[in-house]
Amino acid sequence: MSVIDVEHLEKVFRIPHEKRTTVFEALTGLLRPTHYKTFQALQDVTFSVEEGEMLGIIGENGSGKSTLLKILAGIMRPTSGTVSINRRLTPFLELGVGFNPDFTAVENIRTYATIMGLSKREINGKIDNILEFAGLETFRDAKLKNFSSGMQVRLAFSTAIQTDPEILLMDEVLAVGDMEFQQKCMDVLNRYRNEGVTIVFVSHDLGSVRRFCDRTLLLRQGEQVALGETDEVIDRYVYGRTEKPVGEEGPTQAKEPENRRGDRKVEITGVKFIDKFGRENMRFNSFDPMTVRIFYEAHERIPDPNFGVALYSEQGTYLYGTNTELKGIYPGALEGRGHIDLRIREVPMIAGNFRLTVAVVGKNNVTYDWLDKQHSFEVIKTGKDDGMFGLVCEWVFDRG
Repeated sequence: MSVIDVEHLEKVFRIPHEKRTTVFEALTGLLRPTHYKTFQALQDVTFSVEEGEMLGIIGENGSGKSTLLKILAGIMRPTSGTVSINRRLTPFLELGVGFNPDFTAVENIRTYATIMGLSKREINGKIDNILEFAGLETFRDAKLKNFSSGMQVRLAFSTAIQTDPEILLMDEVLAVGDMEFQQKCMDVLNRYRNEGVTIVFVSHDLGSVRRFCDRTLLLRQGEQVALGETDEVIDRYVYGRTEKPVGEEGPTQAKEPENRRGDRKVEITGVKFIDKFGRENMRFNSFDPMTVRIFYEAHERIPDPNFGVALYSEQGTYLYGTNTELKGIYPGALEGRGHIDLRIREVPMIAGNFRLTVAVVGKNNVTYDWLDKQHSFEVIKTGKDDGMFGLVCEWVFDRG
């Protein structure tokens, strides 16, 4: 049975062309009409959520995710379309709204819990548990203005979870605090799922979406792009930007790169990154396959050229390097145009932007062409581990 039904939802914002900040401007503005431009935040969004289901919502910044949650929560009204909510709803959207910096932690708990709908008796019985969960027992009488932003969010989250929701709206709340506190948040989310709470979950953390969500909705510039099984929708999000098939020719160099050297007897004419669907792309799921295709043109007969790559972090830290000679690959004499592929079975990076140096050299360290950090790609975190690189490993208990 569905507990949330959304049909043909649209939201349009009217933005005035001119800003009136003084009383004079406001009075004179009465004599002339205000001109507006419109911004379509959501367009024809339709979906339902079953009781006990966890629905993920993903998309780029500005795709309409938070606007959609605010409409579901009743904070905003849609321009058109309908929203039907059939259970008690608790929104975790903007944690800490209602906090007063001049109040103590306990005073803010009382205020915030009242906003969340708890009775005075319920609040008094939960204060110690809230402070313990947030790790702020020793700060109960400290004023909020002396708290760090992380401490404030931990206090807000710890207070908000004291409710007894039937439908839960969550907007990036699992990104709060340090790793230990985030694990506490994950445990709370698992508890809600086990209790059959219906959850709508907005996050940029695709690993958490993949881990928790039964189905996922993808928004792009306010439009509903995909709705379905989570793994398939995440693939659509990561790989769906580029629908360009890989051609046989490399891209033309628009201008001479600054960090390039070599005599160009063998010239690197382009580099393409190819995803698991065989399409050119610049973004990849962590642990998905990737092919680096290097296009070349040999302007004369070149015996046994050596092609190589070097991988760097976005900050320029050297991470890895290899070449055809190290791998025992000898292409023989080359002449004319062609390409060579470096096939990576699993991208080992967990997340981040990475730069690639590509080069071709000859015997006696003769450099034919060397393009230093001229090509880049992005890896999207889709697993549970943390850090920069993933290891193929497993935990084994010895209970003997």
